[in-house]
Order: sequence, then C-alpha cells, then structure tokens
Amino acid sequence: MSESLSRPQAIQKIAEMIKDVRIAMLSTVTPQGTIHSRPMATQESEFEGELLFLTRQESSKIDEIAHGSQVTLNYVDSKDHRFVTLTGHATLSKDRATIHRLWNPLYKAWFPNGEDDPEITVIRVNVDQAEYWEAPANSVVRGYQLLKAAVTKGESRVGEHQAVTL
Repeated sequence: MSESLSRPQAIQKIAEMIKDVRIAMLSTVTPQGTIHSRPMATQESEFEGELLFLTRQESSKIDEIAHGSQVTLNYVDSKDHRFVTLTGHATLSKDRATIHRLWNPLYKAWFPNGEDDPEITVIRVNVDQAEYWEAPANSVVRGYQLLKAAVTKGESRVGEHQAVTL
C-alpha cells in the first residue's frame, strides 16, 4: 500500500479512476440480510465525494436503501486494469431540479413519461471510504511486474492498492 492520501488527493485519485466508467455495480442489503447487486449508470462524471443515479420508485433498491442506507459501488475498467470499490450512505430524493439537471432523452426507455415521470427517484451516495487497485495498462510492464512478484515471492508490487477514508 502507498502512503496515505489527503481527502482532496483521494477524491482526485478516485475521480480520475472512475471518470470514464459509466456503469457501477450498486450493492444494497435486502431485508433478509443478503447482498443484492445491480448495474447502474453513474449520472455525474465529476466525482467530488458523492455520486448520483436515477432509478424507478418501484424497485427493490428503493426499499433496501430505505431500510439500510449503507451501500457499495464497484467500478471496473478492465482495459486499463483499474478497480474501485466505494462505500457510503445513500439517500433518496424526488428533487425535480436535480432530475432536470440529470435528464437525458435516452432515459425515456426507463421513464416513458419523460423527465416529469413521477417514478423517477434520485439515489445520492455520499462516499465514506474507497479502495482501489490499479496495475500498469501496458501488458509488457504488467507481465514483468507479475514475474518479478512471483520470483520475489510477493515482495515486489504488481500495481498500486490503497484504501482511503473520505
């Protein structure tokens, strides 16, 4: 693990790692105590400690968040070998100004009544902690680091891993 990052540094690092990853896996806890994950489109690309998602009011994730706001988001950029797990607290909102700001005409596939569809609900996740892993995107460098780690019995790092508190 690397040296500890300050909050602004951690936010900047996470923002860089997830900026081009549009889909996150959102995990919630069901009333039975099991983990339920599903893909969600991130609504704002600029990460500053919170993430927004649009969903339908009549969905299991709404009930799960209402009964336990702790959630996990996982982002994977397999092309560049970046992996990010974010944990935080989710809140639900029907704020029309936020919905208007986030609205995209393509969302009519999920919200047939358009931007004014009463089913639209905003999920706002305030991130408390993040953990990330990244390996060099260059396959030759990555292969060399894997080989070196194998020869040194794990004493050489293959990539960077860090857990940060926001």
